[in-house]
Amino acid sequence: MTVQGPETPSRRGRRSSTMGGMPLNDMPWWRWRSNVRSALHMLSDPAFQQNVWLAGVDGYGDVTDAVYRLVEDTWLDNWSAEKYVGTIFRDAQEAALVDTAVLRVLRIMHQVGPDAPVSAYLDHDAWPEAVRAAREAHVRLSVSDGEDPDTPPRTLEVLRIMTRAA
Repeated sequence: MTVQGPETPSRRGRRSSTMGGMPLNDMPWWRWRSNVRSALHMLSDPAFQQNVWLAGVDGYGDVTDAVYRLVEDTWLDNWSAEKYVGTIFRDAQEAALVDTAVLRVLRIMHQVGPDAPVSAYLDHDAWPEAVRAAREAHVRLSVSDGEDPDTPPRTLEVLRIMTRAA
């Protein structure tokens, strides 16, 4: 009878480490998911928007930066998040919530312009609806990843470090 020892480092399959509480290897395109989650987190938090974006605090970018992170790799401004079920999003419900948030935020961005001041977004009549949609998507993704959706958003530098760490 052969007794197998513990898994050795030379073995090809590695155990998944975590980013925050999220398993890195859980979703194939977890870096893209991380960017989408970061954007949704900032877009979903009115207190953050007032205390950081409107106040001009460095390290978090602005509304345009968040929208860019939301759509840059994913092209969610051109097609549905449904395309990414199983790679970025776990299921159709996550994808549908993200699609709703993207459409609401992009509609406002197209109306006020990408270079508009933060206040133009926050004062827009449809902004509370966009924030609600982003919050629903953010909560669903955070909870699915085993993280607390009510923790403050991370800086962009922390996001860069976390997504490089794997």
